[in-house]
Amino acid sequence: MKKNVLFSTLAALGLAAGMASAGTLEDVLAKGELACGVSTGTPGFAYPDAEGRWQGFDIAICRAVAAAVLGDGDAVKFVPLTSKVRFTALASGEVDLLARNTTWTFSRDVDLKQTFVGVNYYDGQGFMVPVDLGVSSVLELDGATICISTGTTTELNLADFFRVNGMSYEPVPVETGAEAQQQYLAGACDVYTTDRSALAARRTAFETPDDHMLLPEIISKEPLGPLVRHGDDNWADINMWVLNALITAEELGVTKANAAEMGASAKNPEVGRLLGTEGSLGAMLGLDADWAARAIDVAGNYGEIFANTIGENSPIGLARGVNALWTDGGLIYSPPFR
Repeated sequence: MKKNVLFSTLAALGLAAGMASAGTLEDVLAKGELACGVSTGTPGFAYPDAEGRWQGFDIAICRAVAAAVLGDGDAVKFVPLTSKVRFTALASGEVDLLARNTTWTFSRDVDLKQTFVGVNYYDGQGFMVPVDLGVSSVLELDGATICISTGTTTELNLADFFRVNGMSYEPVPVETGAEAQQQYLAGACDVYTTDRSALAARRTAFETPDDHMLLPEIISKEPLGPLVRHGDDNWADINMWVLNALITAEELGVTKANAAEMGASAKNPEVGRLLGTEGSLGAMLGLDADWAARAIDVAGNYGEIFANTIGENSPIGLARGVNALWTDGGLIYSPPFR
């Protein structure tokens, strides 16, 4: 469907469904572009490739939303944001969606007035040290210098953990992951701490990765996910159900390669509802019937995105672990499409 035709169709559907006339969906449609806040650069999750095109696990979420809403997974303006400014950028309207390895917490949800639309990666805080530091546990880091991103749950978790265990440390504050990596490799700190997935990803890019190790302890829960501003329930619903569509597609065996075929001959009613050949779920969101099919067509279902950006088909090679589907013993789970 051509983009101008899609705009007219979506706008009409939004009005017919009784959506607010001045919400984020309408703003995005008017701009013809989704402004998506992302990391300043995290291997596997969000980074510009050699040609300057943004790639990664979180980037796939931005593109899937753009495809669902605008009919074009490339209709995205990526806005790199540091940890310190990310929430301000979302609250001010500089970005429409924040997909930036951000932990869902009580205060961020309630006090900062942000709405998390789901968890796309279950993580935990870890620690990386040079092998020649000669330690095998976080409990051996009393008095260590630690590179830590300011304005993050990582900073707060670190203070809590060392306080509980009667240990001291000297923080080396950094603004970005790239700065943390640079300082750590230059020897400005003994330890680099952040989400364990990010540590594993950055370690793969080191010149001598085997000279560095991740300590076994995970000291926190870090449910990472995309978020939007409070107060626009329709926009929150759209982003939540795009993520759920990617997860459900994996559950139902719908892939980038077979989505069109499965939609045309769906024997499973939920596949039909997901892909828009049965029911009217799209209209309930103010979108057309093919919104989820377009989201899946960008980079595949949740499992395909995971494998190709941070999993088995990527240089990072993270195992699914708790990020496996619930049917495989993991925590990844979508409410039903009905």
